[in-house]
Amino acid sequence: MTGPRLNLALANYGKGAVDDGRASARTLLDLAVAADAAGIGALTVVDHVVLGSDLGGYPYGTFPGGPDAPWLEPLTLLAAIAARTDQIRLTTGVVIAPLRGAAVLAKTAATLDLLSNGRLDLGVGVGWLAKEYEAAGMEFSERGRLLDDTLAACAALWRGGPTSFNSPRLRFDDVWCNPLPVQPGGVPIWISGELHERNIARIVRHGSGWLASPDATLESVRAGAATLRARLEAAGRDPASIRIRVALPVVRDSAGRPLLEQSFASVPELLAFATDVHTPLAVWCRDTSEADEQCASLAAAWKGALG
Repeated sequence: MTGPRLNLALANYGKGAVDDGRASARTLLDLAVAADAAGIGALTVVDHVVLGSDLGGYPYGTFPGGPDAPWLEPLTLLAAIAARTDQIRLTTGVVIAPLRGAAVLAKTAATLDLLSNGRLDLGVGVGWLAKEYEAAGMEFSERGRLLDDTLAACAALWRGGPTSFNSPRLRFDDVWCNPLPVQPGGVPIWISGELHERNIARIVRHGSGWLASPDATLESVRAGAATLRARLEAAGRDPASIRIRVALPVVRDSAGRPLLEQSFASVPELLAFATDVHTPLAVWCRDTSEADEQCASLAAAWKGALG
C-alpha cells in the first residue's frame, strides 16, 4: 500500500462536461493534466447512465442538474485522461457496476488498467435511481445481488481462464477474458456507501477500499473504520490492506469562500482513521484558467498537512 493520497473530484457532468460540443470535455483533460503535474494522488469521476424525470430520490441533497443534463461515461473519460497523464491514479466514485454486466465491466476495466499502466481504482456501487435498471433490463430490487455477482465474476475473470461462474442470476462456463489487469490480483475494488452488513461482507471478500458516503460525518467514518478493522482481522485479512476515503471538511470565510490552510489543518485528524482525503476540484478552482496554480496550491497544502 502506498501512503496517504489527496483525491480530487472532476465534475464530469453538466456544463463542466459538455458545453458547446467538445470544449468542456477538453477542459476536463486539461484539469487532469494540471493535477497530474502538481503531484495530486488521484482523480475521481462519477456515473449515471440514464436519468429519469423524477430525481427527488437523490440521497445527498439537491441533485446537480436536471434529467437532460449530460453525464460523461466515467471509464471512457478516464481512458482519455490516462493518455494525457503519467502518475495520477484514476478512480471512479462510483461506477454503477451492475449496469455494465460482469464480463463487459471486467473487459473494460482491465483494458483501462493496461492503458494506464496499472493506475485504475474501481469504486463501485448500486446507485439510487430505479430508471437506470429499467433501461438496462434489470430489476432494481435485485441491485445488491447483481453487484455481488458482478464483483465475484470480475474477480474470477481477472484470475485468467478458463473461467466458469454460476449464480442464480449469472452463469458462464469455460471462457477467457484477456487482457488481464496490470495490477496483481486485478483492479482494486472500492466499495461505496454505509457500512451495513452487506457492504462489510463485500469489502472483506472483494474490497481494496471503502468510499464513505459523501454526507457521512467524521464520527461515523471513524467508527466505521474501527468496525471494518475488526471484521477484517476476524476474517484473517490485514486491516492495513484496505484504504479508506473520507471527505475533507471545507472551512469557509464569512463570504463563503473556501479557506485552504484552515481546511487542510484537519488532515492529520482524518489520517488517524483514513488513508485518502477527497475534495471537489471545483471548490478550489472556480476558473479553469487557474488550474495549474490551484492544483499546485492544493498539492502544497497537502504536503504541508502531512508535515
